[in-house]
Amino acid sequence: MLQSPSRPLLCEPEAVSTWAEPYLDDLGPDDANISDHDVWTQGVPHATFARMRREDPVAWVDEVDGRGYWAVTKYEDAFRISRDTQTFTSAQGIRLEDMAPDELEARKTMMEMDPPEHTRYRRLVSRGFTPRVVNTYEAAIRGLACEVLDRALGDERFDFVTEVATELPMRMLGRMLGTSDADGHQLVEWGDALLGNTDPDFTDFPVGLVDTDEFRFMPFRSPATVEIFEYAAAQAAQRRECPTHDVISQLLAPTTDGTPLTDLEFKNFFTLLIAAGNDTTRYTMTHGLWVLMAHPHLFDTWRAAVLADDEALTAAAVEEVLRASSVTTHFRRTATCDTEIRGTKVRAGDKVVLYYVSADHDDDRFPHPYRFDLARQDNEHMAFGRNGPHLCLGAWLARMEIKVVFTELLRRVVRIEQDGPVERLRSNFISGIKHLPVRVVELAA
Repeated sequence: MLQSPSRPLLCEPEAVSTWAEPYLDDLGPDDANISDHDVWTQGVPHATFARMRREDPVAWVDEVDGRGYWAVTKYEDAFRISRDTQTFTSAQGIRLEDMAPDELEARKTMMEMDPPEHTRYRRLVSRGFTPRVVNTYEAAIRGLACEVLDRALGDERFDFVTEVATELPMRMLGRMLGTSDADGHQLVEWGDALLGNTDPDFTDFPVGLVDTDEFRFMPFRSPATVEIFEYAAAQAAQRRECPTHDVISQLLAPTTDGTPLTDLEFKNFFTLLIAAGNDTTRYTMTHGLWVLMAHPHLFDTWRAAVLADDEALTAAAVEEVLRASSVTTHFRRTATCDTEIRGTKVRAGDKVVLYYVSADHDDDRFPHPYRFDLARQDNEHMAFGRNGPHLCLGAWLARMEIKVVFTELLRRVVRIEQDGPVERLRSNFISGIKHLPVRVVELAA
């Protein structure tokens, strides 16, 4: 079992009150098959990643249904490779799945592109996700968060995932897309079927459990894409008849070179937004609350900061929630030429998988990596892919949503506790708690 780094016993009370070590009791086995979806239903296999970082930071991993890949588990290597698009391309896929050229072409989004093509597509909507623009959304996000929380807190017991963490991100994305709140739950269901495409709770055709070959030309290998494409086409028709200033209208506008997206490109881009705009923020919020409930002094510390308008601690706490959860566990690249990573020879065409969840717990980069510290400093995690060309488009929006949900929850609740076992997503790509039953013990006066 991995041991916590030593810490002096004499510490300032303020420093002690901001941290806990929630993962050290159970880091999982140190020999887990990290490519097995079922492994992740038991939690992140932290002990396995710790061993790999220590013994073999560029390890070869065999796959049952694939050709194998190099697992990159150290922060320094993941950071460097994520920025080197010439040597390590995204154009052959960003998940473990191997796709034939015709599948890649049919399912291609800006995620499967390198600059300058990626840059051209990203610019279509990036102006709506900048920090300056996202700051103008705060009032709307806060209004939605208050509405969602007040409704959920009307019951003593509820599932935080379904009643809170699912509601806010998709409703906010709906506002940005220009879709109606009435469509929100359908968008959530579709998003679950996409990023949860390996979990039988979210799809009737879970990848790895049933034959999905007939869906191989559909994004995420999911039949839900058929309905999403029909919905996207109807939304596009409305915008062409009556243009607005929402994200869908931006996607339909010509790119910087004057060329509009093709119909398939638009539908694939829309599908990507539905998937990415919902699940990751949901699971990040849920992981954060799960830790706070397990360590009530952290809840109390953050709550005191919120009531004291200590924005600095809240900002640091949000980054720690993101680092500790690292919901998107990995992104894949493909070597474009023979190269070396940390002395390991990598051949052209090899899959190279950057494990962000491991990089964000690398003790060469983060002191006491299994410590959840609300006041952690120098916290340049890779939960959003860091500052490479594929930095998450919605990074600032996610930060804002997480900040607002927790500040509004902490204003309303004095004590909340877990009210049953959690259920985790069956996925080696997205690490998430899909059900978190809670009980409200005491509301604020």
